[in-house]
Amino acid sequence: MRNHEAQTRAVLLVDLPLVYRLADDGMILDSEIAYTRSPNGPHGASISNIILPQRNVHALISRCDKEAVIGQFRLKSDDHLAKVMTIAPSFIDETLDDTMWLHALDAMAAAAGKRGAQMLSAEIDEQSPLFMVMRRTGFAVYARQEIWRREPDQPFPEQIIPATLSEETDADAMDIQLLYSNIVPRLVQPIAVPSSDSEGFVYRHGSRVQGYIAVSEGKYGIYLMPFLHPDILFSEASAIIAGAIARTAKAEKLPVYVCVRRYQDWLEDGLTVLGFTPISQQAVMVRHIAAGVRHAVFAPVARSLEVISTVHPPTSRVGDMTDFIGLDAGVSNKLNGKTDNG
Repeated sequence: MRNHEAQTRAVLLVDLPLVYRLADDGMILDSEIAYTRSPNGPHGASISNIILPQRNVHALISRCDKEAVIGQFRLKSDDHLAKVMTIAPSFIDETLDDTMWLHALDAMAAAAGKRGAQMLSAEIDEQSPLFMVMRRTGFAVYARQEIWRREPDQPFPEQIIPATLSEETDADAMDIQLLYSNIVPRLVQPIAVPSSDSEGFVYRHGSRVQGYIAVSEGKYGIYLMPFLHPDILFSEASAIIAGAIARTAKAEKLPVYVCVRRYQDWLEDGLTVLGFTPISQQAVMVRHIAAGVRHAVFAPVARSLEVISTVHPPTSRVGDMTDFIGLDAGVSNKLNGKTDNG
């Protein structure tokens, strides 16, 4: 550990040369961004919008002596969940002093909390040395997921006919929410919501919504997050995912990635039929930032005594209570310890 305390602040224009230098050795902890906006996946840091907090992206720099770590997270003003986008440089050796990375992760949690977030999440390979560093800063594993990849311009198998999907509308909101609550475990629900930047496609069986697929497109890939009801057959699941791919024009030129959370691992056989192969196993880690706490407010004793003009004995209070609730005089007298004869 270092003797000098690290200093953390927002990234400024004067930091850009350092930012660009560090980003070449950074890693992305948001899979949607990693597979749509980065040519190197999670192992290539994204430096877009690094100093533009008005675009919901916030960047911090932690410095100590001659070393520095850049942390970047995204958070919309009306959201409760912040997501770590980038940390650079990567923590690649467990024998290194992790002080700077600990400071960077703590700083992102504090900054997100000041902006109203209650949780900070990140998606990371469990084999990464950074995984243990994140645990030391209060992150815990909430879910596990596997990323599957399909190369562009692959024909669908003859037996798979892409299902008909419709674009999500406001009228579908309640049905999608019901599907989501039935599929996603309660513990994971606050963090498993698709990105608001994604486009949604709905699959209906009759009048019932049985499938929803969130689609995010970028320069380097297409990222799908499916939510399919367990009543759906294996062959039907393949057709639904094929339908989402068919609705995405860029799928002919870009690889398609599917994020499969552990509670939907039954989709893996259908993905194999469509030509997908698994490329990464990740842990979804969450750090709780704040919880609502109500503090009791006590009035001064002297002021309270001034309000009480007289103190009645307990029997009087019972009598008042019985008068209020409408008991007859005989029952009221018995409760007060009296008889009809006085």
